[in-house]
Amino acid sequence: MPVIRILPHPEYCPQGAEIEAPSGTSLCEAMLEHDVEIEHACEMSCACTTCHVVVREGFASLGEMDESEEDLLDRAWGLEPTSRLSCRAILSDKDVTIEIPKYSINHAKEKH
Repeated sequence: MPVIRILPHPEYCPQGAEIEAPSGTSLCEAMLEHDVEIEHACEMSCACTTCHVVVREGFASLGEMDESEEDLLDRAWGLEPTSRLSCRAILSDKDVTIEIPKYSINHAKEKH
């Protein structure tokens, strides 16, 4: 199973993390299943940018980006050439390293 290395994030993953997930799983699903509570305001329907991540290693191994993801990413805070929406970035059989940006477009979040 591929490993997702998550770089430290002050709110979601202060120590960083390494999680395993089956190929075919989205980065967002894998993080949520392993208690990394990344924002996903649209419930993973590719309608917002709150689950934006920057892929630091393994970008080319993720599934292809579709037009709707490309269009939405233009609105993401801290956009980089290796940015992806974690709800649409599908694991292959390669490890990846990701960084969750410090901010999202959703400045006022609801607390559960």
